Amino acid sequence: MAEKKEKVKPILVTDNDTGMTYTLEFDRESVRFAESKNFDIKEIEKKPMLMIPDLWFYAFRMHHKMVAREKTDKLLDALGGIPQGLIIRLVELYTVPYSVLLGDEQPKNSKVVVEF
Repeated sequence: MAEKKEKVKPILVTDNDTGMTYTLEFDRESVRFAESKNFDIKEIEKKPMLMIPDLWFYAFRMHHKMVAREKTDKLLDALGGIPQGLIIRLVELYTVPYSVLLGDEQPKNSKVVVEF
């Protein structure tokens, strides 16, 4: 039996100036949006100054589509530095929709069955 993967928990970001809490994670639509803007997760180590802020911005898209890039950049700057653990979690969250799309298991209560 296949080992069940542990769910990657979303990142919660609270803006202390406004009291607003943002939930950062990805779904298929937010990953498609990032890819449509030529974002490539494999380039994160080659171009961290471009790719990390982009990944951060795209992570807002699933739950907070209307948050402007200017706002996400200010929140990122307010961190005063990006912890390695944050980058790792963002990458893990970004890959979740791929594992769902390319998964081998049939989802529970699926209305479609494929046999080949």
